[in-house]
Amino acid sequence: MINEAHQRDAERICKLWDEALGAKDLEASLALYADDASIESPLVRHLMKTPIGIVKGKDNLRSFIARVFQTNPPQRKRFKQGFCRIVTWEYPRVSPDGDQMELVEIMEID
Repeated sequence: MINEAHQRDAERICKLWDEALGAKDLEASLALYADDASIESPLVRHLMKTPIGIVKGKDNLRSFIARVFQTNPPQRKRFKQGFCRIVTWEYPRVSPDGDQMELVEIMEID
């Protein structure tokens, strides 16, 4: 269960990311990631032309996020309907028992 402080932090980070995305502000975006952060996404393979969809480390994130900002189509808009109506959880590729199918599940709460 998420406590109020974590909830505020999550809302703050989402707001900062959204602002950075809207402004295409690379430095503001990177400031939200730890030095050893990673992103796993099919978008990595597509945009970076790599065989594996993983970006590791802030230096590599810089290149990836810059590419995302350069290639955002006009249809990539930022309309949202609140913060807490959507619950998301991940089944990560790497698990204690070895690799598994990576999935993200999303539930909309009404």
